[in-house]
Amino acid sequence: MSFKLRVLLALFLSVLCSVDAFAQKEKLFEAIESRSEDAWQRALQIWRWAEPGYQETKSSKLLAENLKVAGFTIKQGVAGIPTAFTATYGKGRPVIGILGEFDALPGLSQQASAERGKLAGMNSHYGHACGHHLFGVASAEACVALAQQMESGKLEGTIRFYGCPAEEGGSAKVFMVHAGLFKDCDTVLHWHPSSTNSAGDRSTLARNAVKFRFHGKAAHAAGAPELGRSALDAVELTNFAAQLLREHTPAGTRIHHVITAGGGAPNVVPEFAEVYYYIRHPKSDVVRDLYARLVKCAQAGALATETKLEIDFQGGIVEILPNHVLSGITLRNLRNLNRLQWDSQEIQFAARIQNTLDNSVPLSSVADVVDVSGTIGMGSTDVGDVSWVVPTTGFNTACFVPGTPGHSWQAVACGGTTIARKGMHLASRVLAATAYDLFSSPEIITAAQAELRQRLGGQPYKTLMVPGQKPPLDYRNSPEQ
Repeated sequence: MSFKLRVLLALFLSVLCSVDAFAQKEKLFEAIESRSEDAWQRALQIWRWAEPGYQETKSSKLLAENLKVAGFTIKQGVAGIPTAFTATYGKGRPVIGILGEFDALPGLSQQASAERGKLAGMNSHYGHACGHHLFGVASAEACVALAQQMESGKLEGTIRFYGCPAEEGGSAKVFMVHAGLFKDCDTVLHWHPSSTNSAGDRSTLARNAVKFRFHGKAAHAAGAPELGRSALDAVELTNFAAQLLREHTPAGTRIHHVITAGGGAPNVVPEFAEVYYYIRHPKSDVVRDLYARLVKCAQAGALATETKLEIDFQGGIVEILPNHVLSGITLRNLRNLNRLQWDSQEIQFAARIQNTLDNSVPLSSVADVVDVSGTIGMGSTDVGDVSWVVPTTGFNTACFVPGTPGHSWQAVACGGTTIARKGMHLASRVLAATAYDLFSSPEIITAAQAELRQRLGGQPYKTLMVPGQKPPLDYRNSPEQ
């Protein structure tokens, strides 16, 4: 056979493979579409429940039971976490994992309305301001569609859904990594709701979380103040010291806090107070050093006020280790599949939401896909720890009105509308298409694993957790004296 003929034959086979891949992906999309209404109702149910980290009992059960009905083998309570689970279908390699989350945030109960208003009957304090009610459902739907293709003999390998609780500060995936739940995975995929569509080999900030609790002495604030030792004063001194610390930290550092307990009445010297801190930086080694300096701020507060300091280290998460090979596949699929369009009712809602925002972004931007390769996102996620032990990539789809900040009531409001439904549906399609590409082309997985080894450069994964640390299952509970 001549060289020219061999080239023509290779091109012909390439076209045939592309046509076959297109047809198989269409079957995946048809499966996702056939379940879309039920999927949306599950997402809305989780949105209404709005369960906090490590307390997502109903949300976790709903997702696990749905996957069990679809033929998945369920392992619940993994890594010593009651609401964490895995759902596995298929056998052999490759093993592709898809992450799913389902926890809500405090103080953000909200109707699906363009006006601020707490949702009646909803958890009185929490709201899905980061779209995790969409995250878990979309990921599960992609897994079910892939499992159906395996059942029909069109795909070979194993698909596994990871039910991941408490992403918002609870760091559940770190404990899942430590429990060895990703040891047999070849690649891991994830996504996240956003106000834009984006993909690429982007990193994040590493983060430590800690609660400083101070124990003092109560006394009458007017009648006998000299007998009291104010725990609130200790918190305030800690916060002032942390403010001064900010000036002497590396570029890219973020330090933020909230006072979770500070006393009940002004005429009683507070005998208990608590402040909750996050400290972040693009490099986990820097976070480790900065955390030690932040602890000194709290120690100084206790020393100056003659109170007792209790340190409740909530845990740490490392930065995402990007993977260019995988992110390129995801970016291509997101660009090919993004057909987001809003109807007149959705556009009207979006315009009303934008009236409540400081920055207005064109609504037409939902048709765009942004390549974020080489950038560092200013958030943190426990996906970072996963990415250091298995090649990992993710993407965002527009589930919120453009310009909507995450962790806002506007994000919660969008999450209960068809705007979120369309973004969630797109995410399911992109996850399924990307996983299909990996199942069909083992050389992609091989290249992604080689890239991970190269990025690690021989240095092992090093957690920010302390030895023997357990999941902080009560971190969303009210502070107790």
